[in-house]
Amino acid sequence: MITTQARSLLLFALLAATPTLAAEPVPADKARIADGIAWYDVRTLGVEGQGWTDTAAPFDRLPARAEEKVRSAVWGLSHHSAGLAVRFVTDATTIQAHWKLISSRLDMPHMPATGVSGLDLYVRTDDGKWRWLANGRPAAQENTATLVSNIPAGTREYILYFPLYNGVSEVEIGIPEGATLSKADPRESGRKPIVFYGTSITQGGCASRPGMVHTAILGRWLDAPVINLGFSGNGRMEAEVAEFMAELDPSVYVIDCLPNISAGDVTSRTEPLVRILRAAHPEVPIVLVEDRNYTDSFLIESKRTRNESSQAALRAAFERLKAAGDENLYYIEGADLLGDDSEGTVDSSHPTDLGFYRQSEAMARVLRPILEGK
Repeated sequence: MITTQARSLLLFALLAATPTLAAEPVPADKARIADGIAWYDVRTLGVEGQGWTDTAAPFDRLPARAEEKVRSAVWGLSHHSAGLAVRFVTDATTIQAHWKLISSRLDMPHMPATGVSGLDLYVRTDDGKWRWLANGRPAAQENTATLVSNIPAGTREYILYFPLYNGVSEVEIGIPEGATLSKADPRESGRKPIVFYGTSITQGGCASRPGMVHTAILGRWLDAPVINLGFSGNGRMEAEVAEFMAELDPSVYVIDCLPNISAGDVTSRTEPLVRILRAAHPEVPIVLVEDRNYTDSFLIESKRTRNESSQAALRAAFERLKAAGDENLYYIEGADLLGDDSEGTVDSSHPTDLGFYRQSEAMARVLRPILEGK
């Protein structure tokens, strides 16, 4: 068995071996200096995961003009920063973060503050893989935290994920004065974003930290930026949302709304939503996702019936669209998403970290061949 000390030594070895990355540093005069720490607004580095630049607030997920188009619940949830992240390169051996939250509610009964309102830091090692490194734990609406310190010298690429169920009005990265900070180079894959439209599960409920939601995991595995349009309780295949989605330029759309709608709405809304996207993107792959089987549905008949009826409605819509000639439509069954041992959720529906990992594996089996053009 590998000990904690051995794991730490292995990670430090990988970190120490990471090759130097070439990037243009952010000018030092862009930083706010306090007590020997240079604080940089993450917006100078570029925020990943935002589909629009014309937002009402710096870290919104929908454009300002959506306020007059979508329901108020969707608009309110669009202020949450789920899926937003910043990739950067630094030679700092200590990395700090400062972030201001828009809500004082830091956690939920079934989801910890680290996932609701925290930050999550990953580093790319010399084998090209992303490794978790640190979590920024919130204690109040305004937080300052040392994410990592005293790591081996070297220039590395990092990704910092933002809160899932809270919004941020400000995020800064702090490094020792004299260290360099640069915007990360474009991804080697050159892939366009994967756009996810869904429910609380897509938004990240109930991941223990922002990097563990399946959208983030898939972004790392598939080397693709991700736009997370998960709206808790409000992923309802609405045409108003689809019209905004159609403005984007994605590699693939993933539609995962069944946990928030019943079979009747699945029947009436699936095909119109797909047609809205198809009008703008005739060839872009669209993936339809069934709702996850409730993990207690083996005993609770009402939940089993709900799963079966909505899944049958989605499958029927999928078959009609395929029969009509849509060759770029794909399907993921709910039975594949959480496993069959009832260990993947906190409440029979919302995934634990284990559930999100299993969900990522199931989705990757469909998304990877699409992105690789097979």
